[in-house]
Amino acid sequence: MFRRIAAAALTLAVGAVLLAAAWPQLLGLHRVPVIAHLVSLRAIAATSAVALIIVLLALSVLNRRFRRLGLSLTVLLVAFTMVTAAVLSTRGFGDSAFTEKGSGDVTVLSWNTLGPATEPRAIAELALESDADIVVLPETRSEVAIEAATLMKAGGSAMWSHTLSYDQISPARSTSLLTSVDLGEYTFDRAAKTTEVLPTLVATPSNGASPTIIAVHAVAPIPGQFHNWPADLELLAQLCQGDNIVMAGDFNATIDHFSGLGDAPGAALGDCFDAALSSGNAALGTWPTRIPALFGSPIDHIMATQDWKVSGMRVVGSLDGDGSDHRPVMAQLSRTQ
Repeated sequence: MFRRIAAAALTLAVGAVLLAAAWPQLLGLHRVPVIAHLVSLRAIAATSAVALIIVLLALSVLNRRFRRLGLSLTVLLVAFTMVTAAVLSTRGFGDSAFTEKGSGDVTVLSWNTLGPATEPRAIAELALESDADIVVLPETRSEVAIEAATLMKAGGSAMWSHTLSYDQISPARSTSLLTSVDLGEYTFDRAAKTTEVLPTLVATPSNGASPTIIAVHAVAPIPGQFHNWPADLELLAQLCQGDNIVMAGDFNATIDHFSGLGDAPGAALGDCFDAALSSGNAALGTWPTRIPALFGSPIDHIMATQDWKVSGMRVVGSLDGDGSDHRPVMAQLSRTQ
């Protein structure tokens, strides 16, 4: 009798954990420690579940007394795997098609460079290759951004360079932004503090026609920062309110973590829609580069308000050996009107 009660309790406990990992939004746990980490690596969780299914089935065959519990746990793991696979499938495993860039289209590139790990030349070459008009560079100091802009100008694409630094203790305390001169001049408040620990730069166009640009770096959900992490995401949702806004960078959060922070129907944060989700690329991980994109965490994003639509998007996987632990993401945005 005791064995059956213990088996039932274990089955219920495993079921509860798997439900929280598969659909944390249902229980309001998507920004809670441990669960937030589990849901950020959905593909790894599903692969681990498949491995456990194989082990449980083998044990069930070899041990009759374990069979009922083993099969019960197997059913739960199969359900978890199917739900996770369905979620990843709906988000998309990669569609890198771009339409021909037209007049008024804007190409946005975002790359957390991990400070000096990424050379300015690598930044400039990728930006030139992608014909980027906006380049968001978390963890990039001003001297690196200026050198990249200089190289881009030599390559035929003149850019303004902007950097917001909280201090010079670490490159992570600086966020840089390059903007094409074709977009006009941009201004921002160098004394402003946005996201609490790492800087997020809000650049406003002088001409009133180009988009407001929010270059994002939210803090990671690590011990000691779990109070700042959700606060950063809530602030980003507040910043993306209104029209003609482009927001990009290292959000240290996935689509799951944004749940409940969108204001417009279907929006991820505030009035901003996620380019990867709109284009079928949201299941591809951008961090860390040491594992395949399919198994990584998609925490780098490009977003825009609904007066922009995505006409091309991709996660760049060809530069995994260039120093940074983040993959660049790029998107082409076209005006909806």
